[in-house]
Amino acid sequence: MAIAHEEAARIEAALRAAQARSTGQIVCVLARASSHYEIMPLVWSALIGLATPWPLLFVTEWSAERIFLIQLAVFLLALCILSLPTVRLLLTPRSVRRANAHRAALEQFVLRGVTHCAERNGILIYVSLAEHYARIVADDGAAKVIDQRRWRGIVDGLTAQMKTGATSEALIDAATKCGDLLAEHFPAREAQAPTFQRLHVV
Repeated sequence: MAIAHEEAARIEAALRAAQARSTGQIVCVLARASSHYEIMPLVWSALIGLATPWPLLFVTEWSAERIFLIQLAVFLLALCILSLPTVRLLLTPRSVRRANAHRAALEQFVLRGVTHCAERNGILIYVSLAEHYARIVADDGAAKVIDQRRWRGIVDGLTAQMKTGATSEALIDAATKCGDLLAEHFPAREAQAPTFQRLHVV
């Protein structure tokens, strides 16, 4: 799913407004998927290919060469079908998808420089559309003073809105609520230098 330019601009405006109210930094990453999951189609295609010769050996008198060619064709056909993005995702266990999304969120947290805030009060809002996954990663300063349950509440609201297809509205609402929490504990100072970063779509 791609975010239209107008929607991205609205999300960035919400991020800018939220960040202006505190010394904290809010970085938002919207990922189409957290992984490509290439291994699952290969594993399943190999299993299907390995199983193909056995019924042919028992019910036909075909030569080994012919059965081998059929086995190869079945493997390649299965690989083509199972490599389709939607099928690939369905083949992957939910626990694996969540683990990949969690790992990707932590990677983006480091990659986007969220730890560079002087008060260690930066946060990352990470959303992965394919896995239907959302997470807020808070740096040490913010994590110490803001209860994890409050971040969890924002994530729950974010995922609930996204299920209705309102991705942009969900991100805007999450950015605003994160700004409220940060402003409560890390209010903005006069002559504060802006720390705005744009929405990152990966």
